[in-house]
Amino acid sequence: MTSQHRLRAIPTEDRAWLLAALADALEGGAPVLPVADGVNSAEVERILEQPLPAETALVIRTSGSSGVPKAVALSAKALKSSAEATHEALGGPGGWLVALPIHLISGLQMLVRSAASGIDPVFVDGPFDPEKLLHAAEGMNVGRRYVSLVPVQFARLLDLAESDEEAADALRRFDAVLVGGQQISLALRQRAHELGVALKRSYGMTETSGGCVYDGVEIGDTRVRIRGGEVQLAGSALALGYLGDPELTATSFIEETDRNGELNRWYRTGDAGELLGGMLTVTGRLDRVLVSGGVNVSLDQIEQVAREFAGWETTIALATEHPEWGERPMLVVETREGSVPFDEVRAAIREKLGPAATPEWVTESQEIPRLPGGKPDLVAVEEWLRQLRASFRETRAAQVAQPARLNADSKDTK
Repeated sequence: MTSQHRLRAIPTEDRAWLLAALADALEGGAPVLPVADGVNSAEVERILEQPLPAETALVIRTSGSSGVPKAVALSAKALKSSAEATHEALGGPGGWLVALPIHLISGLQMLVRSAASGIDPVFVDGPFDPEKLLHAAEGMNVGRRYVSLVPVQFARLLDLAESDEEAADALRRFDAVLVGGQQISLALRQRAHELGVALKRSYGMTETSGGCVYDGVEIGDTRVRIRGGEVQLAGSALALGYLGDPELTATSFIEETDRNGELNRWYRTGDAGELLGGMLTVTGRLDRVLVSGGVNVSLDQIEQVAREFAGWETTIALATEHPEWGERPMLVVETREGSVPFDEVRAAIREKLGPAATPEWVTESQEIPRLPGGKPDLVAVEEWLRQLRASFRETRAAQVAQPARLNADSKDTK
């Protein structure tokens, strides 16, 4: 079945319109496609032309960190279920401080939670500024305060709080600081603990209406299982599927009958993980694996080890060709003063993950390209490295050619 309503594209800069349209969609009105400024109009039109699954309330275009964005259809039931489960897990409804893009599920879900609680959200505009965020938080006249961030934002807040007691007090006044989108290093968690910040590690994605596992434990009616090393999720917060891609929908959302004869729908996340004592630990992406000397190496695990060191919190691990090993890992990191030397990081990776995981070299960048949701833009990083290598090759060629020209000129003058 398809939706009886036509999808409406709403620009995110018109918040009043977006909030009103979202409230209508959650009550059975026309579904909404939030559109950020600068999005290709042809892509928006393509999405608007796709048939919608019945019960669609919201369509979110994913960030596509690996290069292929998808349009995910979500029902009002799924969105509300997610919002209710979040408030139940955090101790009750409250006010949400929105510092994430509202065309992505990470920011949009805070608007859904606000609609569920009846408390207007507070927005922090412009490039992320920890002082600006905490100032906005002080103006929240509500009983409970919540904020959702990505790790790079949270790290900058902790930097400020560690040097400013007033900032630390403001950060501690949040009843919960949700941090998701990427894995959070142990060092970052320890810093939050020492400051008394109510950190909640959130795991989820657009296909699950946002976070559905907090600190390794399912919220609401979410269920987790591991099949073939892959994290799979079930529950009422699951998306309806992908617009215009029935094959991907059928591959990603699988249906199985349990021992009681009940039909269950599971989402295949593509994440590797394990359940220890009933708690979920996500170890990386199944597709972020290279083969080095015949040994499978997880790029995500390399990042986890490196990010525990001072100055290496932004590390990205990538695969590069190698004449002897086939593939070898390399690191990209944002330049930081006082960073631990590369040799020390390299030795730790070798000790914990083995010789095949040992990175050959590191490339420093002033700023790593990021997607609107805060995740590293791996496609942009790899393109930057390609251009950098091409520039190095041209420089080397010029250096080789120059002595040859000088030698030829010398002979001509004799």
